[in-house]
Amino acid sequence: MSLRRRITAAYALYALGMVICFTLITTFTVEGIEGHLVDARLRQAALWAVPRHAAGLTVEMPAGISFHQDQEIPHALRDLADGIHDKHIEGHGLHVLAGSAEGRPYVVVDHQSDYDKVEVVVYSMVACCMIGFLVFSYFLAGHLARGVINPLAALSEAVASGQPLPDIVHPRELAELARALNERTCSLHQALERERCFAGDASHELRTALTVILGAAEVLQAQPGANCAEKSPVQRIVRAATEASELVQVLLLLARAPTAEQAAPVDIAAIVARAMARHAPLASAKGVQLRLGESVPFTVHAPAELCAAAVGNLIQNACIYTEAGEVAVHYQARQLVVEDTGGGLPAAVLAAIADKAAPPSQGSAGTGLGLSLTQRICSYLGGSLAYEPTPAGGSRFTITFAPL
Repeated sequence: MSLRRRITAAYALYALGMVICFTLITTFTVEGIEGHLVDARLRQAALWAVPRHAAGLTVEMPAGISFHQDQEIPHALRDLADGIHDKHIEGHGLHVLAGSAEGRPYVVVDHQSDYDKVEVVVYSMVACCMIGFLVFSYFLAGHLARGVINPLAALSEAVASGQPLPDIVHPRELAELARALNERTCSLHQALERERCFAGDASHELRTALTVILGAAEVLQAQPGANCAEKSPVQRIVRAATEASELVQVLLLLARAPTAEQAAPVDIAAIVARAMARHAPLASAKGVQLRLGESVPFTVHAPAELCAAAVGNLIQNACIYTEAGEVAVHYQARQLVVEDTGGGLPAAVLAAIADKAAPPSQGSAGTGLGLSLTQRICSYLGGSLAYEPTPAGGSRFTITFAPL
């Protein structure tokens, strides 16, 4: 049940309870007044009529009231206990006072009490008022509920659409909530903007330093007369600087929160081919066969650097955790799968993928960053990364790209 219906129902139930309460009070009041007025009237009539009847005088009763004593008492009213009685005879309601004087029973009968008519009018008016009160309460509850729900709905719609929150004046509690949300949103935007500025500045400084390192290494690599022992460290420097520069570029793109719709289409087949060629030496050095399975090319709208980083990280991790086996890559239907025959991933890496704390006795050895980065890339591109172990004990990673 929605909040609006809950508020309306609660107010309607409250109104119904009030109606029942007032109805009971009215009933007891009317009946009490009847006991005092009608019953007192009959007793006064009896006090006046009994001595006159005993003296043999004519007993003239007010209109609608009759006095009977001894054998004059109707059969239906005989044998009544002393006191006031309500009797229905031949469809007529009677108020009857039964009593006795000097051992002679008598009854005073009110055939047509004006109070009965008044009682009907009172009950009719009360019923109309209560029904009107219920109807009015229902519409008032709906109006009050809209006064609470409509601002909440406006807040919810603004938050969902990312628009500025509307200015709310009433009710006061919602106005305070809107102001608090606005302040919180502004604070988050400012913090995010500071982080993006810092990421951009840091990336620029890092790229500058990496460019200098890479340029110096390339100069050393190009010097004539250098032997293999001298070139090997230089090649490692060039490779490490290149990878670090690419990582900085990826982190910078992620910090800027790129939208996939604004990026040019990227051929996933070309991305996979370059990643496999890049990591082929690593696979060959470990005796791992890196092969491309049956695939159906498709394109994605995403920055090429992010796609290359995601695919490259999966292939690199598969080669790292596979010893003398194979790493297979295939893609189709907007999914890319990297599967290996290795011994599976360490618990620390699996915990990092699942966003859980790694066991204290194990570490990721620096391997969790690549998979965590891949997860973040997939999230930014509107896709997802799934992991499952293979029946042979290896790992299978599946990237599902967002539909076009």
